Amino acid sequence: MTKSASLSLATLILNELVEQNLSIIDQSDAWTEQDQHDLASFSLEYATSIFPESEERV
Repeated sequence: MTKSASLSLATLILNELVEQNLSIIDQSDAWTEQDQHDLASFSLEYATSIFPESEERV
């Protein structure tokens, strides 16, 4: 298979994958209250893990 043919085949495959996934992905940009709660919880847990209370506060 030539390089050009391989590139064309790869393009066809990738385009087909993109078209298939469009119906699966929720493109909504609205954050629910649960999303916001989850983000806040994760952020606080992460901050606690990188800034333990045993360190001196500035």
